[in-house]
Amino acid sequence: MNEEKTIMDYDTVALDEEKNALVIIDQTQLPYHTEILYLTTQKEIWNAIYLLQVRGAPAIGVAAAIGIYLAAREIKADNYDEFYAEFKKAKDYLDSARPTAVNLSWALRRMEDIVTKNSDKIIPEIVEALHKEAVEIREEDIRVCKAIGEYGLTLVKPGDGLLTHCNAGKLATVKYGTATAPMYLGQERGYNFHVFSDETRPLLQGARLTSFELSQSGIDVTVICDNMSATVMRNGWVNAVFVGCDRVAANGDAANKIGTSMVALAAKRYNVPFYVCAPTSTIDMNTKTGKDIKIEERPAHEVTEMWYKKRMAPEGVKVFNPAFDVTDCDLITGIVTEYGIATYPYEESFKEIFKKKAEAGGLK
Repeated sequence: MNEEKTIMDYDTVALDEEKNALVIIDQTQLPYHTEILYLTTQKEIWNAIYLLQVRGAPAIGVAAAIGIYLAAREIKADNYDEFYAEFKKAKDYLDSARPTAVNLSWALRRMEDIVTKNSDKIIPEIVEALHKEAVEIREEDIRVCKAIGEYGLTLVKPGDGLLTHCNAGKLATVKYGTATAPMYLGQERGYNFHVFSDETRPLLQGARLTSFELSQSGIDVTVICDNMSATVMRNGWVNAVFVGCDRVAANGDAANKIGTSMVALAAKRYNVPFYVCAPTSTIDMNTKTGKDIKIEERPAHEVTEMWYKKRMAPEGVKVFNPAFDVTDCDLITGIVTEYGIATYPYEESFKEIFKKKAEAGGLK
């Protein structure tokens, strides 16, 4: 591997046309080792999503789009009905990998729409249409994240201290990230932000991933434990919080990595603006409130054993390990999308956001 490369030189998610493979950075190996995986089977792709080798709502959506296209290439069918039946099986299988990240089901539904809208075409033409849509979903993610960054940058000023939780960076998307997009654009324009990155227990995405990619891009970043966010806010070191999300309900409640709601509560106490950076694809208008969001629970060993040389909790002790929590809409200052910044009451703001999206021809 070329030692001069940094993590910023690699695509988080890509399609290798020659090898017919989904190409990802194995995020479970970071920051110790940059390993590029070439995934060709549905089992490999399902595992990569479930095991967090690819993670972050936008990146998961892109991976799913490419993955279902690769599945479609392998389908042997004599007619459309046979093809669609096999496609549905592959779609449902990939959709089962992670229940909370709405981009997974969003991307798969979008790909399914391509199949149903082209039912009059021969199968090779349907497969090619799926190929084009998968590539477009990937390119669209780059455009969306940059637009979120531009809107987010209007909320801060040069020299500000920012705080983020988990990893909503380049590694969670194709490029720029969501919560980190204002940071990267600010870095390009000389804003000289200082960023506090919560370590994000139990999987440490903030310590392993966010601090890694920000530092490799030259941004001034400091890792703090999750229980230190209130202290740095109380000290006056944080001017704004930017976080990503995996699903936003119609009322503005947002599900993000576990611990996010605690950051929001601290920000409310210390009058620090708290912004959720959310592509419109993560806004689920069919989910009324955060109470309706299904929260993924993960294995106990992530809390008791992972990262430790020896088990750090008694054998047999019960463990509660939700992957996400829900931040109530009244704790959120604004939700930054690619079509503008939504504010409370979010139901009304989202109507305007989706109106702009439809006018721009981006409603899918």
